[in-house]
Amino acid sequence: MNKKGHVLNGLLLGIGLGYVLKPAGDLDTLYTVAAVTVPVVLGALFPDVDTAFGKHRKTLHNLPVLAVFLAFPVYFGNLDWVWLGVLTHYVLDIVGSRRGIALFYPLWTKEFGFPTGVTTSSKYADAVTLVITGLELAAAAVLVHVVPGLLQDVLAALPIQ
Repeated sequence: MNKKGHVLNGLLLGIGLGYVLKPAGDLDTLYTVAAVTVPVVLGALFPDVDTAFGKHRKTLHNLPVLAVFLAFPVYFGNLDWVWLGVLTHYVLDIVGSRRGIALFYPLWTKEFGFPTGVTTSSKYADAVTLVITGLELAAAAVLVHVVPGLLQDVLAALPIQ
């Protein structure tokens, strides 16, 4: 995907997640949209910094970089949603583009991608971005609203005393 696609994904994902997390549509929802959207967009742009140095789709497009962003909020108490932007950047580059990314770089330089992707200059790139963003939001809604209740039901059904 290109920069426009990553920004579009981050913006739509941030707005959508704000409503998934706080669906009332009130000021609390608006606050959540802002609190989520800005870091998600920044995270969605970060991996492409490797176009200025290193090897693009390798240096900053891998699981060790994602692990750093996942650990950041735990250890430093900030950048809570940036990891999600980085993760969705990876998803767009793996599923949405033809080339893929080197997930295990620097240990392995093989690039992983799905055969369903389009080139970054394709006229279908925006449509692919919208479809992937919709699927990401659906997955987030399931994780936030369905899985916790399902997990409680399963635990309640277990014969544990």
